Order: sequence, then C-alpha cells, then structure tokens
Amino acid sequence: MANKVRNAFWSAPNMLPPLPSLQDFIYMFKLNAKKVFSQNYIMDMHITRKMVRMAGDVDSGFVAEIGPGPGSITRAILERHVDRLDVVELDERFIPPLEILKNASADRMHIHKGDILKTDIGSIWKDAGAEKLAWYDEELPPLNIIGNLPFNIATPLIIKYLREMSQRTGPWEFGRVPLTLSFQWEVASRMIADVGSDERSRLSIVAQYVSDPKIVMRLGGSSFVPRPEVDVGLVRFVPRTEPLIPAPFEVVSKVATHVFIFKNKHIKNCLATLYPKHMAEDLVTDLLKHSRIDAETTSRHIGMDDMRDLCVQYMKHCHEYPGLILYKHDHPKVTLEKLKDQPNAVPPLYNFPTTGRINGEGLSLAEFDKHFG
Repeated sequence: MANKVRNAFWSAPNMLPPLPSLQDFIYMFKLNAKKVFSQNYIMDMHITRKMVRMAGDVDSGFVAEIGPGPGSITRAILERHVDRLDVVELDERFIPPLEILKNASADRMHIHKGDILKTDIGSIWKDAGAEKLAWYDEELPPLNIIGNLPFNIATPLIIKYLREMSQRTGPWEFGRVPLTLSFQWEVASRMIADVGSDERSRLSIVAQYVSDPKIVMRLGGSSFVPRPEVDVGLVRFVPRTEPLIPAPFEVVSKVATHVFIFKNKHIKNCLATLYPKHMAEDLVTDLLKHSRIDAETTSRHIGMDDMRDLCVQYMKHCHEYPGLILYKHDHPKVTLEKLKDQPNAVPPLYNFPTTGRINGEGLSLAEFDKHFG
C-alpha cells in the first residue's frame, strides 16, 4: 500500500509549487516571439506533458532541454521526478522566467546560456557526475535530450548530433542516449522515409543508419504561438547498437548527398558527381559492380544494404586516391593533386564497433558470424 501511495505521489504533476501561468510569463516579461530565432511557443501544458511522455522514461534521470523559451516543456519535465534538468537557452529574454522555474525546482534545474550548436551536453553531464552505460547494454541510459527546436537550427543540429552519435562522442559517450526533437513535418517525414517514398532523401540515410527514428507525435500549427504555416513532427531517435553502414559518418554523409543529388535521374549519373570527370566512368562502374545496383534505378529506390555497399567501396576508393573524400564536383579545378596533402585527405579507417565487445574469452562462432560475417 505504501509503495502505491509513493508511486502515485511521484507520478502526479505536483513536483512544483504554484507558479504564474505561461500566459502570465509572456505578459510579465514581454516575451514576444522573434522571427530572427524562428521561435514558436507551445502554450498548452496538455501538449507539453504528452511530448515529455513520448520522450520515454525521464524519471530518476538526467534530462537536457534545448531551447526552453518561456518554459512550457520545462515545466512538464519538472513535474516528473527527474534528478536533474539542464536547459540551454540562447535568448537572454528567457533567462528571468527560467530563473523562476529554477528557484521552484528544489535545485534540480540548471540554466546554461549559449548556442546549442556550440554547447557540449556531454561536458555538462560529465561535470554533473552522470554515469555512463555500456553501448551494448540492452537498457538505455537514464539520460534524455528533449527540445522544441527553432526551425532555423533543426537540420544543422540533428546532423551534428547524428555525427556525434555515430562517433559515440558528446552526450553519446554515456551510452545510447535517446533524443526527442521537433521538426517541420516535411523534415520529420524525410527522416523516417522508406525506400521508394517520395520523401526519401540524404536525411533518411544519415538518420536511419545510425539510429531508429520514429515520429511519435504530430502537432498542428494551431498548437503554437505564433502559428507556423506547417505542422510539426516530434521525432524520437534511439541509437542503434550497430550502425547499418560500417563506414565513418563523413563517408556516409557524402555518398548519401551525391546519391540524392538528382532524385529523378539514373543513379549512375548521381554517383558520377563523386569523382573528377576523367575518373568517373571507371570508378562508377566499379561502385555499381560491388553494390549490384541497377545503373538506371533512381535514388529513392536505393535501400540501406545498397548504401552500405556503396559506402564501403567508395571508402576504398578514397584510400586509393587521397583527396577524393574532399573533392567537390562543383569545384573541378581543385584537383586531387591539390587536395591530397590537405588535412583529412583520407577518411579514417572504420573501427568496427563490435571489436570493443571481444573480451579475454573471445567470441563464439555464432557470434563471429553474426557480427563479422
């Protein structure tokens, strides 16, 4: 009986003392949304509470919130039994209302003023004493990142995070930390797009090869103030224990960019843009031979297995021809001869993640076949 009472207490939205309403915050601090920051507020606490629920289990853990603004999602997080909440906010106008929430949080909330694109959440957690969980643990670590992103930083931020996820740096030094962020509906749809879909894009590849992205909520424009012209998708990313493509992020991102450079042209024409003209025909033929892809298929029909084969073979080409990874088809005068002595002229050899699991007892034959076959 005592356990039921305690659980009911912690699960109820009663972790905060009485506070001014969100509308009062907007009025008190004159927090009109700024177009320069692409700001759109969510004023309905029923919606923000659902967003936090869709992020997964945040109780008894650490949460980082990106761009809290007036604090609507912040309140919903603090209503849960989180051990610590770190918020990162660039707009100084929001610091005073966030300070009110901080003072009401019983020392659970910490404010970091700065640009999230330049902020390392991993360092914040390290300083706070967060514990790491092994990447291959079946359980996710008790850490979460949540954010209602301004539209103007959403794509560069998710690319940054997917890169860090693939390298297991930043927040992902602590394990397979889930990430729940909002995007314009069109962008969210691209991230989860299947093979053959009109929405299939470079973003589909880089999001899906390193994580399992799912749209967990669709928010109409009427949910926001001011109202945007588009709907918004809340996407939850759970890092994969093994990436679907055994290649560095830079290789996957570049190949994906060129695969989708001409969405309605034959794939052979897209792949040709990876190489200087005098090399393109032979190396594209080699790419297609090793990937068993029909030269006349189109980008949206390229599956993840196809991308894996393309990336692995392209990486071999990059090691055979230093500077190739830096080559840009729209700057053909910058030749491989000029690029080969530049930093990062050759991509790093891919460190297959499963090698980190081999201990003194080795692997069984079945495990070896599963991970290296």
